[in-house]
Amino acid sequence: MEIRKELWGKTACGKEIYLYTLTNEKGAYVQLSNVGAGIVSAVVPDKDGNLADVVLGYPVPESYFGDGPCMGKIPGRYANRVALGKFTLDGAEYTLPVNNGPNHLHGGPEGFQNKVWESRENEGGVEFLYYSEDGEQGYPAAVKAVARYDWSEDCELRLTLTAESDAPTVINLTNHAYFNLNGEGNGNILGHTLRLNCSEYLPTDATQIPLGESVPVAGTPMDFVTPKPIGQDINADFEALKIGKGYDHCWVIDGAEPGQLQDCAELYAPESGRLLQIFTTQPGVQVYTGNWLSGCPEGKNGHIYEDYTGVAIECQNYPDAPNKPEYPSSELRPGEVYEQAIIFAFSVR
Repeated sequence: MEIRKELWGKTACGKEIYLYTLTNEKGAYVQLSNVGAGIVSAVVPDKDGNLADVVLGYPVPESYFGDGPCMGKIPGRYANRVALGKFTLDGAEYTLPVNNGPNHLHGGPEGFQNKVWESRENEGGVEFLYYSEDGEQGYPAAVKAVARYDWSEDCELRLTLTAESDAPTVINLTNHAYFNLNGEGNGNILGHTLRLNCSEYLPTDATQIPLGESVPVAGTPMDFVTPKPIGQDINADFEALKIGKGYDHCWVIDGAEPGQLQDCAELYAPESGRLLQIFTTQPGVQVYTGNWLSGCPEGKNGHIYEDYTGVAIECQNYPDAPNKPEYPSSELRPGEVYEQAIIFAFSVR
């Protein structure tokens, strides 16, 4: 495994932005940036052995700051939505910035995804570290978050997320990469087939806050237990799809247990033959079909990304868990270690 580090740019205040390239013996590689500890590229072979970049992204680091899609980055301190930007922990109410209709999304406008993380090569992988101060974006406690990426000879990208705090807080971390297995900028993903190891999902209100209990997907357009094209039911007369202009929902992963890797999803592009299998320790997966990508910064290679040109498969805790005690706990307390893993395994079929 070869790891190359290069200076990619600097912020206005002089912080250095690095690009890491991890290349295996097959010549397949991933590129990572310390802006939001993000995935910039994943260049993997198709069924004929041709390499292409299957992750949407931008050609310059400046575009990664404050972009609407949160392209390839790690949002935090709480990925996804918190209702009305408020939650209560140990009897104290905390107020977070509202940046998605009436709700708080992805840690707010100055969330982890818009920070320059510290970075280093370490034992064959790349580690990113961000220290979030007490009170940052309204969250209690100081938190040290670490994202470690490992790239294998079998084209598996493993992301390990850990965090510790000095006082009680809440946390939910994931990666927000958008995939197009025909190659970024090469059409939309509506013809990709998707399978989810999820027999239930979380219905939401009109602002995309979960209503409470999960419900079965059977008999609805939310059913991906058997693989089907993403676009097959995306325009169905179904309230959930009308709310988000497509899929932007959290599914409950069948058989999820804390600390145990579980089959989560399979994404397949019949045209290229590329297959992406995803495994995780997280209890849920938010699938977002890029319903609002139009108007985002110019993509790599001069590509202009339109709606549905990429799909994000975000392994995470449930949205609004800090306000719903019936959901898996999002609390992190001193002496505890938050640890989650996501594996993106690329192959062909």
